[in-house]
Amino acid sequence: MTVNLGQKLAAELVGTAWLVLGGCGSAVLAAGVPNVGIGYAGVSLAFGLTVLTMAYTIGRISGCHLNPAVSIGLWAGGRFPAAELLPYIAAQVLGAVAGAGILLVIAGGVSGFDLAGGFASNGYGEHSPGGYTLAASAATEFVLSFFFLLVILGATSARAPAGFAPIAIGLCLTLIHLISIPVTNTSVNPARSTGPALFVGGWAIAQLWLFWVAPIAGAVVAGGFSRWLDSSHPHS
Repeated sequence: MTVNLGQKLAAELVGTAWLVLGGCGSAVLAAGVPNVGIGYAGVSLAFGLTVLTMAYTIGRISGCHLNPAVSIGLWAGGRFPAAELLPYIAAQVLGAVAGAGILLVIAGGVSGFDLAGGFASNGYGEHSPGGYTLAASAATEFVLSFFFLLVILGATSARAPAGFAPIAIGLCLTLIHLISIPVTNTSVNPARSTGPALFVGGWAIAQLWLFWVAPIAGAVVAGGFSRWLDSSHPHS
């Protein structure tokens, strides 16, 4: 089956909307419900499940990146063409905005909802859930994005066990959230950060730069490192 660019972009848009709706939705709608809320662990699992389910759904169409840092990291690792980078990133950001918009419609259906609560936006300093500094937040996003891309590149290698990549990647994203929700609310994905931030505005927009720079930097380093590790296996 030949897949054209339009089909790939549609898959990325829908998949990224699902990631934001499922992951951020779990944080906004279900994390803090008294007595029955899912908490950090539940939100972490929700993000992992969005990627796992979409990887099996659209992986055959677009590769299921759902994340500008992933697309750029795959390019740095020699796995993705530069010509498709900007279209993929645009589709991912649009999908994230759509997912956040749908979530806003749902979340606004109850009295007392207020975007000032953060709307699952990523932040540092006074906007970090645990009050972590800019330096700590930057290090967290860089390092976890590095490991996320390393897992993606390894799990999708031609020499990896076939069919298991979505499980490894989904579990990796779950672990990443378990580590870093208290630090930055977990980004490792510039599109995921952009969707909610556009609706919150103010501080969320002002701090958004970090959640583009750090994940992309970590992904690029991981791409180069993975390429070096596999240099003796050019068909990896």
